[in-house]
Parts: sequence; structure tokens; C-alpha cells
Amino acid sequence: MEYPLPKSFSLAEIVGRLGGELIGDAGIQVRQVATLEKATPDTIAFLANERYLGQLKITRAGAVIVGEQLRASLDMPHIVAANPYAYFARVSALLNPLPAVAAGLHPSAIIHPRAIIGSGVHVGPNVVVEDGAAIAADCRIGAGSYVGAGATIGEGSLLHPNVTVYHGCILGKRAVVHAGAVIGADGFGIAMDEKRWLKVPQIGRVVIGDDVEIGANTTIDRGAIDDTIIEDGVKLDNQIQVAHNVHIGAHTAIAACVGIAGSSRIGRYCRIGGASGIAGHLTIADHVEISAHTLVTKSVREAGTYTGAYPFDTNRNWRRSAASLRNLGELTDRVRLLEQQLQQGKKGKS
Repeated sequence: MEYPLPKSFSLAEIVGRLGGELIGDAGIQVRQVATLEKATPDTIAFLANERYLGQLKITRAGAVIVGEQLRASLDMPHIVAANPYAYFARVSALLNPLPAVAAGLHPSAIIHPRAIIGSGVHVGPNVVVEDGAAIAADCRIGAGSYVGAGATIGEGSLLHPNVTVYHGCILGKRAVVHAGAVIGADGFGIAMDEKRWLKVPQIGRVVIGDDVEIGANTTIDRGAIDDTIIEDGVKLDNQIQVAHNVHIGAHTAIAACVGIAGSSRIGRYCRIGGASGIAGHLTIADHVEISAHTLVTKSVREAGTYTGAYPFDTNRNWRRSAASLRNLGELTDRVRLLEQQLQQGKKGKS
């Protein structure tokens, strides 16, 4: 693996490649991105949140990416973009390309004779590719990864070291799968039979669309009968559990440590906060945002933001609040009874 030498770009070159409107010295050279606080004259920073305006006034950055509202209020060179954070991401990708990897099969890799390997594919040390698996052109398969029988890896995909793709599973184009992820393990299907658990065979697949990124140690279980489906553009953080037959809609983003129980269906363009839990067989509408640590136990039919996290407090206050919650049902019954007695009293006087 050969890391590219750092390369600087002028602001004119950046705008020429990425668009946006440049105000100020077009010849300024930047070699890297940086935060406003730690920027140096050869770096470019961004401002997407007004609470960091104070840092903008003292930053040493050579240039900054800002929104339309700051177009005329800066003396330093700046690029005006409709979405400064997204523009910053593109600049960072321009300045930090992936390391170059030569195509070829490492001598220690075990490739089944009936596996299909496309042109320009890099297969690292100790990789195993099973019978009938197909790896499309320009993929990178990291050291120690496993591609099961009949599995398909789409063009331009990157499997980091020690990724496991079970038999029959499908990854679309330009997938990025980080180390330790497991795609296609058995779902948790068991049936009680005469006081013993009986395993239910998991015969579905995992089918993943294009431009999906899967974080380290995330697990996506294969379907029990039908497939588990991850649509195009979904972004999954580290250590997420996606159970069998879950369906995640396109361009949904899910933060770390979320658990999604079996057969739930999550809509498109949803955002799910870290450590949240989604019970099984639920439906989440498109454009739903779920706050961190929220437990979802019923379907969400309308777009919007939903929160179920219990705020932390001192232990003494938390215990008091918890006790009040335990007694809330009884208190509700008492209030309802008092309301009924009040209504009866009013009727008696009329």
C-alpha cells in the first residue's frame, strides 16, 4: 500500500473542481483541512454552526468555507457554499485520497477455481474467496477477509481487513466495509420445542445497495426466509446490530451501538441516534429522526423527531423521579376518579 505524497491546491483549483464562489486571493495554497481553532495558514477550515463565530474571528486558517449569510462579512479569503459542511467533506476527500493499492492476488490468498475475480482487483494476504463468489472490477479485499460461496462484491468496493461476507450475500457498487464487520450471519431464529430451543434455518440473504458504508464490528444478519435489505446510500456506524429481515431505506444514517430487531422496516433518509433500540416488526416512516438512547416500541407513521431518552441527574433526584414514574399510573387513576366525582357534584347542583 503506497500513501500518496501530500499535494497542495490553490483556492482557484478547488473551486474549479468543486464549485462554490471564491471571494479573496485565488492563489492561496492549502495542503490540508483543519478546525478553526487549530488551523494554520496553509490549511482551510469551515463554519457551519454560528456558535463558532468567535473562533472564526481569531482563526489562522488560510481560507474558510462559509454559508451565504457570511458572504460579505469576512476580510480573509473564503469560499461561499450552500452547504459548508458538505463542501468541506469534498475538499477533505480531494486533499486526502485513498492510498494507492496495486492490483493482484497475494500469494497467501486462497481463491477457489470457480470464483470470479474482475480486472484491477487487489486481494490481500490470507483472504479466502469461496466457490462461485464474484468480485467485480477495481475492488480491494483487505487482509484476512472472507467472501463466502456465491457471494457478490460490486465494482469499486472496499473491504477492510478481517471482513466476513457469508455465502450468497450481495454487496453493491462502491461499498465500504470496515474491519470486523460480519454480513450474512444467521439471524436469531429459534423455536421452543418440548422445553428445548430448536434452531430455525436462516435461508435468506443480505442484499446491500450501492454506496453503502458499514462500520467496524457491525453485524447484519441474513433473512430467515426473505432477504435482509440495505438500500442505496445507507451509512452504518460501528457496532450496530441489524437483525434478520430488517429493511433499511435509502440514505438513512445510523449511529453506533444501535440495535434493530427482526423484520423492522426503516424508511428513507432517517437518522437514528447512538445506542437506540428498535423493537421487532415495526415500521419507521421516511425522514424520521430518533434521538440517542431512544427505545422505539411502536411504529412511527409520520416524519419528525422522536425522543425517549431519560435525562441523567444526581442519583438522589433520579431515584425520586423513577419512583414518581412508577406511581404515575396510580396517580392518573386517582385524578380520573376525582374528575368524575367533580362532574357528578356539578350535576347534583344543577
